[in-house]
Amino acid sequence: MKKYLSLSGNHSSNKRSLEGLSAFRSLEELILDNNLLGDDLVLPRLPRLHTLTLNKNQITDLECLLDHLAEVTPALEYLSLLGNVACPNELVSLEKDEEDYKRYRCFVLHKLPDLKFLDARKVTRQEREEASVRGAFMKVVKPKVSSEDVAASPESHYTPLPSASRELTSHRGVLGKCRYVYYGKNSEGNRFIRDDQL
Repeated sequence: MKKYLSLSGNHSSNKRSLEGLSAFRSLEELILDNNLLGDDLVLPRLPRLHTLTLNKNQITDLECLLDHLAEVTPALEYLSLLGNVACPNELVSLEKDEEDYKRYRCFVLHKLPDLKFLDARKVTRQEREEASVRGAFMKVVKPKVSSEDVAASPESHYTPLPSASRELTSHRGVLGKCRYVYYGKNSEGNRFIRDDQL
């Protein structure tokens, strides 16, 4: 008999404690999607858990999460972290691309080498080999910003305007001539207009 538990979308309580899961030692599947879980997530030891989904939560520290999962879920084979900042993809952030996601997969497989599926995609033999060779180097490191650095560097906002026109009281216009003359030679905009319609 398959044993699973779903706590999807449990927003009723401000305290998100998972300590009660320790009573479910035989638990095989756990769905914790959309629960506002963060980096303070602590799971009890679940030796039979093979499927864990943590989609659409607030997890940002990937390495900490993976180290914790390696310790408390030794049988884990299926993991999904979609919708978290820790899982870089174009759906979460426009700044992320496919290369960021590939590095993420490589790092996760380095930390959890027994995974068979990651984020609803099967782990390939090639990904597993690359993770064993390069996975440790795929960790995304964010520079630590101290309060001194923030105070020392004044914020500078980019503006395409000349420096003289940045002041609100300075209202000067610029007039110039364009050297480019458009003849419409390659234009298709007027293709369907007859001369009698002009």
